[in-house]
Amino acid sequence: MKIVIIGGTGLIGSKTVERLRKKGHDVLPASPNSGVDTITGKGLAEALAGAQVVLDLANSPSFEDKAVMEFFQTSGRNLLKAGAAAGVKHHIALSIVGMERLQDSGYMRAKMAQEELIKGSGLPYTIVHSTQFHEFMAGIAQAGAVGQMVHLSPAYVQPIASDDVADVMADVALAAPLNGTIEIGGPEKIRLTEVVKRLFKATNDARQIMADPHARYFGVELEDNSLVAGPKARLGRIRFDDWLLQHPPQKMSA
Repeated sequence: MKIVIIGGTGLIGSKTVERLRKKGHDVLPASPNSGVDTITGKGLAEALAGAQVVLDLANSPSFEDKAVMEFFQTSGRNLLKAGAAAGVKHHIALSIVGMERLQDSGYMRAKMAQEELIKGSGLPYTIVHSTQFHEFMAGIAQAGAVGQMVHLSPAYVQPIASDDVADVMADVALAAPLNGTIEIGGPEKIRLTEVVKRLFKATNDARQIMADPHARYFGVELEDNSLVAGPKARLGRIRFDDWLLQHPPQKMSA
């Protein structure tokens, strides 16, 4: 089976490519560097020719409200149009747990627009809502940094390892379309401030963490349930502390 992965050289894409190739499938990792551009449409028809499944793992290079909306709408329309023309049987997209609860964020509004395009396309689809990746915790901490203080919401998060996400994406690629959404999350619900405290301890980062209920996350304030998966979510197996031991991150600069 031919499977095209848009964003196939990124964190989740590269791991998903590896898993599907090991199962014997013809997998094409597509990106602008390989001559496939979902914004201009260049190379899309050629890449999707003969493909049964498309995974959209692309992300916007800019998180500015207008730019991110334009990215997901333009990329989504071009990819869905090319998929329909190629006779793709299953369109899969990776999105975010809690996206619909955080619509004051321009990024989350753009993800909502992407999902609406998929649902209205007529193509069989599955949308995977994931919680934040372990690998993104350092960046989230850095976004809240002001000098030697890091202001973070004490709301709960449920971080998941990229390896666990890739396992799910590979499984979904080989399954029948749901024409619906599934949720995935990490094995542990934990306050964001506590996650970053563990990260700083592991990296000998001396900065102080301030729990601030008004601290912004992608431009919005969080509630305790904003970023955690529901009761029917598929849970990963790698806990954050175990991931830290296996993948010691570098200290973030202040």
